[in-house]
Amino acid sequence: MFKNVRAAFILASLACVAFSTPSVAQQHPSSDEIMRQLESLNWIRPGSIGRIADKAEFVASDKYTYLNSRDTNTYLELNGNPPRPEPYAVATREGNWWAILEFEHEGYVKDDEKIDASALLNALKEANVVANEQRRSAGYPSLHLEGWQFPPRYDPATNRLEWGTRFVDDQGQPVVNVSTKLLGRSGYTTVTLVTSPQTVNEDLVDFKHALRNFEYVDGEKYSEWKQGDRVAAYGLGALVLGGAAAVATSKGGFKIVGAAILAALAGLWAGVKRLFGKKK
Repeated sequence: MFKNVRAAFILASLACVAFSTPSVAQQHPSSDEIMRQLESLNWIRPGSIGRIADKAEFVASDKYTYLNSRDTNTYLELNGNPPRPEPYAVATREGNWWAILEFEHEGYVKDDEKIDASALLNALKEANVVANEQRRSAGYPSLHLEGWQFPPRYDPATNRLEWGTRFVDDQGQPVVNVSTKLLGRSGYTTVTLVTSPQTVNEDLVDFKHALRNFEYVDGEKYSEWKQGDRVAAYGLGALVLGGAAAVATSKGGFKIVGAAILAALAGLWAGVKRLFGKKK
């Protein structure tokens, strides 16, 4: 069923996180085995509630579904990617996009910082050089950062920071990465949208509709912060560079501390779309 189906989407996420990558790129399972494993994943039913690190919830609907952490890692590995510490997947049943959610226990991030998009882009491009060295040594192709798809923007009404970056791969094919940070009382949820460069604008609109089904549980909302709670040692700008791994320099720019690792995901969402169609 997966014959002649190529990976539809590629996600390039510049993140300063320490997780191991394989020395050799993983071999993809056969088409039949991919479909068998996709069928075994527990995409939750409409009306069911998925928990995200016991900090937030996502309510599945007729249009949007969810995977727990274990099944999300299975899905990532089916795409030839290393597992993440505690990822959760949210997706549209129509097969246009999917997203990975991860909660970061970094404390309350103050949102009163002015964002310098130019300085952030320079830091990301420097990190991209190191990240591509990591990718090549792990057996993955390079992804070259060209610039912003749209620069970082923060909505104080929803406590949501988002931005989009534009890449090209070694064959010159465009790749778009859209990242969102959902601020909470004791940390934030990183959401990375996997979509096609051709449909990113409309998919982003639909993705934001899906985020209406996301909510921090009582006691974890951004507005519930109290004096004495842990406060992160950085602001909005550093979130674009990976949170605690990025610090502001005395010159007003940013530098990345530690190894910059580029996490890449290649999606076979077309198969899941067929799976939902078959279940209907």
